[in-house]
Amino acid sequence: MNHLGFKQFLVMGFCIGGPMIWNLLKRAGDQVTVAVLVHPSGYTSSHPNIFVELNMLGWAPRFMEQRPEITEAMIAEYLDNMYTKRADFVFTVDREFVRNCQPSVLILPDDIPPHPYLTAMETAFLAPNAQVSLYPWKENDRKISLALNHIRSFLGTNTPN
Repeated sequence: MNHLGFKQFLVMGFCIGGPMIWNLLKRAGDQVTVAVLVHPSGYTSSHPNIFVELNMLGWAPRFMEQRPEITEAMIAEYLDNMYTKRADFVFTVDREFVRNCQPSVLILPDDIPPHPYLTAMETAFLAPNAQVSLYPWKENDRKISLALNHIRSFLGTNTPN
């Protein structure tokens, strides 16, 4: 964002975007004014290897077809570094960081193994300026509308002039 000339910005991410946003807040928290995390990924002890398994079955085979110099072992090492060695909480930061994170954060939790509800709610309880949208919010058009209104209101209230 510095390269683009932005001194401050808002950020919104889905799934793995959640841990990436926490990492961005760690590295450039003074520039991120508002963050919205939708269905954030996180660690759950009931499915400790889910990210490695899903990625090895999902994008890895096609990626190796397109990039023959990349081996399965290289991808496994990458995923191990990204998920297994950081198998706690949100992968990119610890609870102490979230507890001291000052930007406003809105969390729209989910409750499937890659997007554990308990982990999302823990971040909401720890972050001092966090809000949580209604859950579940994808069940019908009315709930989706309410969640979108919450996002708009949150961004409108927390976006600096």
